[in-house]
Amino acid sequence: MEIYIKIFEVIFPVFFVIGVGYYLGKKNPKFDTNFITIFAGNIGTPAMIFYTVTTTGITLNIFIHYFVYALLMIGGFALIGLVLLFLLRKDLSMELPPLILPNTGNMGIPICLFAYGTEGLGIASAVASVIILFHFTLGIFLAKKKFSLDVVIKSPPVYAIIISVIFLFFQIQTPLFLENTTFLLTYATIFLVLMSLGIALTKLKFSLKDSILLSLCRVILGPIIAFIIIYYFNLSGFAAGVLLIQSAMPSAILNYLVGSMYSPKKIVDSIASTIVVSTIISFFTIPIVVFFALKYFI
Repeated sequence: MEIYIKIFEVIFPVFFVIGVGYYLGKKNPKFDTNFITIFAGNIGTPAMIFYTVTTTGITLNIFIHYFVYALLMIGGFALIGLVLLFLLRKDLSMELPPLILPNTGNMGIPICLFAYGTEGLGIASAVASVIILFHFTLGIFLAKKKFSLDVVIKSPPVYAIIISVIFLFFQIQTPLFLENTTFLLTYATIFLVLMSLGIALTKLKFSLKDSILLSLCRVILGPIIAFIIIYYFNLSGFAAGVLLIQSAMPSAILNYLVGSMYSPKKIVDSIASTIVVSTIISFFTIPIVVFFALKYFI
């Protein structure tokens, strides 16, 4: 019962803010969300990366290890996702990000903190920061259907991750003013992107059946892939448990942000529906995953 209370505490604010956006979108169908996209992509997300990496206690060694594990998870998600998208006759590139990039940040981190306390926070943050990095590299390449070095060179989040790694490498203590600033920008970004998603829901055209299938793929097959990685690399304890829990998260909200920047509306509608449906389904699947994580990886 306690895990359901915790999940409710995490999910309720998500749906409340989406509901605010939905209300605003219904009240003003011409509500312009372009400023949210520009702000989140160029200011908010870099701040989120820096705050997540430098203020949650992870080390460079942890970051590197979980960069590799996250890369393997994404590869596993991608193989299964491509097969499912092919069978559903979906776009194999632009609709892949919601399946391979889970919500390990504002949803995964607090649930891992609940399960394993502060010792699991660093690993949860490491996984989250790697996933955020992939949103603004691989995620953009898939959304644009084109690899471009310009995307990397002109992407503020990429520079944020480089600066963050420098802080880790030299073990630089983050100044309090910088921590407070990036903290505010991080949560402002989460709020605005969620609200933007709510506004988008007022204009959605999508297949509910397809969204349910894609969402089930995201939240059920994710933990299976993570368990294979845990078994192969002989991981144990809270490190394995956190990896398992993070792999079970629903599709990340940042998928919608990147999609709205680079993909056509039809694709963005499908991405938004997968995010919402997978988040709803995860309310039932995450407690099961947390139960197994705490039973076998303590």
